[in-house]
Amino acid sequence: MEDRLITSFNLEGDKENELSLRPTKLTEYIGQEKVKGKLQIFIKAAKNRSEALDHVLFYGPPGLGKTTLANIIAKEMGGNLKITSGPAIERAGDLAAILTGLSDFDVLFIDEIHRLNRAVEEILYPAMEDYALDIIIGKGASAKSIRLDLPKFTLIGATTRVGLLTSPLRDRFGVMCPMEFYNEGELKEIITRSSRILGAKIHDEAAFEIARRSRGTPRIANRLLKRVRDYAQVIGKGVINEELTKGALELLEVDKEGFDIIDNKILKAIIDNFNGGPVGIETLAYFIGEELDTIEDVYEPYLLQKGFIMRTPRGRIATEKSYLHLNRKFKGGNEPQISVFD
Repeated sequence: MEDRLITSFNLEGDKENELSLRPTKLTEYIGQEKVKGKLQIFIKAAKNRSEALDHVLFYGPPGLGKTTLANIIAKEMGGNLKITSGPAIERAGDLAAILTGLSDFDVLFIDEIHRLNRAVEEILYPAMEDYALDIIIGKGASAKSIRLDLPKFTLIGATTRVGLLTSPLRDRFGVMCPMEFYNEGELKEIITRSSRILGAKIHDEAAFEIARRSRGTPRIANRLLKRVRDYAQVIGKGVINEELTKGALELLEVDKEGFDIIDNKILKAIIDNFNGGPVGIETLAYFIGEELDTIEDVYEPYLLQKGFIMRTPRGRIATEKSYLHLNRKFKGGNEPQISVFD
């Protein structure tokens, strides 16, 4: 999974590429119109009052621009951005050191915030509500609690699994922003913009072809663009046209739906080995040789969103779209979708 080309998680080499391609203003940011609309109003209101922006929670699949928006918010508020992640903050003292190092209007971005240690999380409660840090000095009967004032900062949390956040932490975020997959038009616009920054000439048809195979995710779109650009430079004359794009993506084994070998392996397993389903997620994970969490967090969201599989109380079911995609005859008779959970 770590080397999967169309994974929405960061791969080695992505960071440097993304830094150069990231927009720096909300007006330059493409897509997520509902989120942008909220942020534009709340940022302007906070600046007019000379206050810090209320704490923000971004939630949704990876690769949709949470870190980019955090960078933009910090610039718009005139502060600096401090980036960390839930697993990286192991002790309460680690978080205390980060918080006391902030200045007014700075932004603290915590990725994978649902993985924060519970003891660390409790330090955040007074910090978010009162801009204060409670520290215990000493032990036993001589222990004393000291409250330190913190600068007026904004905490931005990002999570792919909002359901794992505790209610006390979730309720302290004033701005909740669900991140959605991008449509093909938005991705085409992103790819065209990125190609200009990279100095690569691309035809509209080629940009659309990359967009339709990018799984609704800008990070994947930019990654595929780089690989197609390399292919066009070697096989063609450097100009990215539709024919070269299709050849490059075929070489990379990314099909017209944006599926790779693993996605198709999941669909084939459900249809060919389990008669279209339902099949339990544990059984499916064992059969294809992947971890259960990996299937749920990495592979399933896009297959569900595109309507190729369904969740039912009894397990996963392949839809008619899956049969058509794999050139199988649809048998019908699968039980209807009753719940999105199992």
